Amino acid sequence: MDYIFETRIAVRDYECDIQGIVNNANYMHYTEHTRHLFLRQLGLSFADLHRRGIDAVAARMNMQFKIPLRGEDVAISRMALRKEGLRYVFTHHIFRESDERLCFRSEVEIVTVVDGKLSMCDELDKAFERYIAKE
Repeated sequence: MDYIFETRIAVRDYECDIQGIVNNANYMHYTEHTRHLFLRQLGLSFADLHRRGIDAVAARMNMQFKIPLRGEDVAISRMALRKEGLRYVFTHHIFRESDERLCFRSEVEIVTVVDGKLSMCDELDKAFERYIAKE
């Protein structure tokens, strides 16, 4: 996998359920946080895009849970990107830092709604151009 971005995320105790493992919903937060940091690295923000009438929204998610993260673990969130028609498809792999074991993988399909209509987004196309995997 050719990753285009990675970040480390410290697991916080309150993200864990009664079994002491990260609650499934938090993995979606981790992937969203990774995408937001990636966008910031490009000089963009979801909030600013929204103020200008551009909303990047999740259309579909496919998630696979492999091994659990636990409180006090550090996760490494790695991301790849490709484009399929109107959709930006982000592949996320989350590893446990201590042993590099894959804990979670997902594909998140993002579409853009510009001024209330589903459409292409030239600004994101340009920003992502050098990162989008060529088929």
